[in-house]
Amino acid sequence: MRMCSIASGSSGNCIYIGTEATHLLVDAGISCKRTLEALNQFGLTGKDIDGILITHEHADHISGLRVLCRQFGIPVYATEGTIAAMKKVSNLAGIEDSLFHAIKIDKKFILKDITINPMKISHDAAQPAAYRFQYGNKRMAVATDLGTYDAYTVESLRGTNVLLLEANHDVNMLQVGPYPYMLKQRILGKKGHLSNELSGRLLSQLLHNDLKTVFLGHLSKDNNLAELAYETVRLEISMADNPYKPDDFPILVASRTEVSQMVEI
Repeated sequence: MRMCSIASGSSGNCIYIGTEATHLLVDAGISCKRTLEALNQFGLTGKDIDGILITHEHADHISGLRVLCRQFGIPVYATEGTIAAMKKVSNLAGIEDSLFHAIKIDKKFILKDITINPMKISHDAAQPAAYRFQYGNKRMAVATDLGTYDAYTVESLRGTNVLLLEANHDVNMLQVGPYPYMLKQRILGKKGHLSNELSGRLLSQLLHNDLKTVFLGHLSKDNNLAELAYETVRLEISMADNPYKPDDFPILVASRTEVSQMVEI
């Protein structure tokens, strides 16, 4: 099983998860052209995609969905609440109803040889979800757009071999930045986004010997820096009450504009 971040950030999100037989996207928040160019880099086309899993209906997660679906007829999987919210978005008009498939939180479903388990997250959307993937004994997860986490989050992500986890903002950069007060409060709230510090603290509870790679994702363009996210998460790991050190695991920062390396387990 393998993972690649095609784009991850406040301006657009699209993650590839696949095996030799199955090819999936998590979100389609960038243009169809950019998505296809990335797929071509590792020998795939839009016709190879078996499904698109949508985390929630915000534009940075669905803006490229209509063209992908209309051009290739790709099935779309999301919670009932997310599907209903997406159908109200004007630029998604033209996607056939038959392409939408409702999934349920914490109810596993299978696409070819990958088992997918949606998990609930705390975000200001209709019915948002993160996704865990299993192929044999190999596990991956994509968890972004969560304003907070709890024991359920930790338990749901435990045992993951490759994890893409949100590190959206630096709290100080956000507080002194140009955003309006209400937007700052939204981002900092429990239905907003995970800060670098909280990302590091959550990750510190998920470390285990078989964790192979961590992607830090969904970085804010205006309220974060890749180096700052990386160093802050490493600092939280070093201060955590566990036997692991930051250098024990590869930590990669997913770019908004550049395709990441393909991580395979």
